[in-house]
Amino acid sequence: MSALEIIQIPVMQDNYLYLIHDSASGDTAIVDPALEDPVVAELDKRGWRLTHILNTHHHWDHTGANLALKDRYGLTIIGPKAEADRIPGIDIQVDEGDSVMLGDHSADVYFVPGHTSGHIAYHFSGDTALFCGDTIFSLGCGRLFEGTPAQMWTSLQKLMALPDDTQLYCAHEYTAANGAFALSVEPNNRALTDRMDEVTALRADGKPTVPTTLAQEKATNPFLRPTSPEIQASVGMQGAPLADVFKEIRHRKDNF
Repeated sequence: MSALEIIQIPVMQDNYLYLIHDSASGDTAIVDPALEDPVVAELDKRGWRLTHILNTHHHWDHTGANLALKDRYGLTIIGPKAEADRIPGIDIQVDEGDSVMLGDHSADVYFVPGHTSGHIAYHFSGDTALFCGDTIFSLGCGRLFEGTPAQMWTSLQKLMALPDDTQLYCAHEYTAANGAFALSVEPNNRALTDRMDEVTALRADGKPTVPTTLAQEKATNPFLRPTSPEIQASVGMQGAPLADVFKEIRHRKDNF
């Protein structure tokens, strides 16, 4: 079985959309399409036909082109069961434990509320690819618009249990800003300072900082590191329950 082809499409100020293509079947999905035209342009350039939309959550910058693309291609829209009434054109509702097929490639669905109440992620384990929407960013995590800190910490722990070589296809280019905050709470983390040197160089060249890997995020992302003694000391939460440390980190980032 050939590997999935994954094409990153930058749109608007900082969004990333992802085309996922199975060459054997010709099936092609777009993850969280904000806009129609950039997706159509990439498909036409490659001679691909869109067959699926995979939505992670209901926000307009992740679903804005659902109906236009469905009207153009007659495709199938898959999205979170818990947000089905807010996903335009949804055909198939999925939840924790379900799987989604793209050709012969299977994605496990994870329920990861926090950013929104019904957020999900798609893990193509055979391709070491996680489409995590706005749950994890490089050096960050999504704001808690609908969920609680405890929910988000549980969701992050769930994804942290995936293999370390998992590629995280995050939905926004927030790394530089996230890194500035990360350095404020863990300035002596050598992996983090090295990562920020890399980020600075990539952005100076106009290159994306994602995908990232789970191993890299475990080593550098403060939201995955409430066990860090330096972070606990920085936020005045030494020895506190990890969910409480996470809550304080999120609060400080919101006000950074």
